[in-house]
Amino acid sequence: MWSLKTAQRALIAAGCMAMIYTQFTMSPATIEFARSLGATGLHIGILGALPTMMLFFQFLAAIVANHLEYRRWLWFPISILQRLILVPVALVPWLLPSLSDTAWLWWLIVLTAVNHALIHFTTPLWLSWLGDYLPHKGLNHYWGYRQVWMYWTGAISLLGGAIFLAESGLDIKYGFAWLVGVGSIFGVFDILFYTKIEEPPVAKVKEPKLKKVLMTPFLDPNFRSYISFTCFWHFAAMLGAPFISYYLLEYTGMDVFRLLLLWTCAWLGGAVFSKRLGSMADHYGNRPVLILCTAFKSTNMIGLLFLPKDPTLAFWIMVPVFIIDSLLNAGIAIANNGFMLKNSPSENRTMYIAAGTALAGLVGGITSILAGAFLVMSSGWSVTILGKEFNNFHLIFFISLLMRLVAAFYARSVREPDSHWTAQVIMKLVGVTPFRMMRFPVGLYRSFRTDELREMSPKERRKQSRLEKAKQTQNAGSGPVEPV
Repeated sequence: MWSLKTAQRALIAAGCMAMIYTQFTMSPATIEFARSLGATGLHIGILGALPTMMLFFQFLAAIVANHLEYRRWLWFPISILQRLILVPVALVPWLLPSLSDTAWLWWLIVLTAVNHALIHFTTPLWLSWLGDYLPHKGLNHYWGYRQVWMYWTGAISLLGGAIFLAESGLDIKYGFAWLVGVGSIFGVFDILFYTKIEEPPVAKVKEPKLKKVLMTPFLDPNFRSYISFTCFWHFAAMLGAPFISYYLLEYTGMDVFRLLLLWTCAWLGGAVFSKRLGSMADHYGNRPVLILCTAFKSTNMIGLLFLPKDPTLAFWIMVPVFIIDSLLNAGIAIANNGFMLKNSPSENRTMYIAAGTALAGLVGGITSILAGAFLVMSSGWSVTILGKEFNNFHLIFFISLLMRLVAAFYARSVREPDSHWTAQVIMKLVGVTPFRMMRFPVGLYRSFRTDELREMSPKERRKQSRLEKAKQTQNAGSGPVEPV
């Protein structure tokens, strides 16, 4: 087996391989492929719901994990199967050339559902494996560094896919087949990296009764607050998120090349800032990073609401919006993973991870399907306000915008005892501001103290702060003694 240092590098390489697989098989090109088969808003809603709807398979994985000695030999074959499950969809033109577009579309939906079911069954096994193996000190920093490489890989692979579809001259049905085939190869290579990564044995619940295994995360007040927030956040996000690519293709007339190029640009925000966000989550806690990133997640909905029906202008407007949104997504992903790994005990960790994602996924999946059904039922509806025409897409984006703003306040309910105030993260991002200079010399002193205590954990820094305050109080109370 590899040493820890080599294994950490291998995990970064594996993540990059996985990103290529994901971008080639589940990119916005899939939406254009579905549209070529006659997909409506309901079909797009179902496809958008499946990644979160299938999250309930994580509960099954968590139950199974408590009966395993090691996760590797169950995780490995299922992951290989998952990486190859979409290949039959790509091979339809050669295997079943007489298959109707409607049957092909539902074949895509069914195998996509199986694909995400397998992904979510293996995810808690994988995360709990890494949670037991990787050292928790500096975990968010490492996770952010890994995200940087993955985001750059995602950008480059999407750019390559866009150029291929534009220059090959292939119909989207055949172009998609090539993307799936190449992506599956990289996906299999990703899994093979784990054959040399050490796995600690599973820390089982002493009495693995089903009710106890299922209920333990919900009885933890800190983790319960996180579950409650993620459920509401998935509701708010999935009102609009699954339909962004569909809207850009359908409403603005953007072609698939520009769409993939737009998502390529989107990865840049995460690529540039992931490492710094990971470090902030390590220094200040996951909660403030989660609150701050959620607070600005309505940006993309605002951009979509006022987008013109000009594909070129729409592209250039959405480039900076997508870059900012990618930065926020990176922060949320790092904070979520960090919170679940650091606030879940090694015993029953898979169930904690499942509880932190699966219930929220069900909420998000149902929301996406209902929103897709609404798009179908309200097809053709529009209203003109101040000379600007708004349709059914704009309505769900507006509702999603409002719910995201509510979620920003709801994020404050997440409980993480060792985290710092959100304002400290803001000051770290902004740096030395004019307002901060006005507080000189107190602001300058605190900035030096922040640098000096940077390597301390949040708990150690608070302890140090309390000691200094107690010392100052003692000195003030025992002032100079006057002569008698």
